[in-house]
Amino acid sequence: MSSEYGSVLHLFTKLKQGDVMVERTTLNLKVGHGIEGDINANPISPRQVLIVRYEDILEFSIQPGELRENLVVAGIQLEKFVPGSLINFESGAAIRLTFYCEPCKRIAHLVKSLKSLQAKRGILGVVIASGNIKAGGKFKIQTNQFPVLSENPYQRFLDFIIKVPHGKVVTYKEIVKAIGVDNSYMRAIPMYIKKTSAANYPIHRILDSQGKLLAYIPEQRNKLESEGIKVLYKTDVANNLDKYYVDIKKNLWKDENLYLK
Repeated sequence: MSSEYGSVLHLFTKLKQGDVMVERTTLNLKVGHGIEGDINANPISPRQVLIVRYEDILEFSIQPGELRENLVVAGIQLEKFVPGSLINFESGAAIRLTFYCEPCKRIAHLVKSLKSLQAKRGILGVVIASGNIKAGGKFKIQTNQFPVLSENPYQRFLDFIIKVPHGKVVTYKEIVKAIGVDNSYMRAIPMYIKKTSAANYPIHRILDSQGKLLAYIPEQRNKLESEGIKVLYKTDVANNLDKYYVDIKKNLWKDENLYLK
């Protein structure tokens, strides 16, 4: 473990989809939530915050805020700015760095090649201690404080699913949030499930976004009922089908401490 001190140069938030990033003088970080008022605030997400080094965007002549980041920091070496690190601010607020933010087509116009931004588009993080942070403030970063989350979404899917406890379920929506991917990944979840079906993972605890059972999960109804989960059904008159489902309100699993340790 090693530590280093840096400073906060810029702060940004985005209130809702389609809005531009708004520069702030202070941000309120809330444990189990993220940045107060920011679109990416979510208790089970590993990407509540995006932090970039000023030295990296300066290299590409990118202006602060253009990478859709929340914090622009300076003064720390690249080898210290890595997933698994802990950032402590003067107020007591703290962020766990989870994994690198992937370069995407939304920022393709900023560089000649997105590959050049690999590992330099910033690092995502989770708020693990509440407090205000301000532009111009100082922080300490310590490496090797937490397990590093995989850069591979499928591996993060496996790591998440194995944590879903006996007698609980999750839907596509929770999976997408918990593994830190865009909503467009929802259509990839069936592929992930089918890819995992031969392995010893509790995929029977996965439901679609409406709480319905999935036809491509073998013995799902029996396995859920064996864990004490009541499986209900309703008839789709138009298609002459019985649709089996679970009451999500009673059985949904949401661990707000998922990335706090």
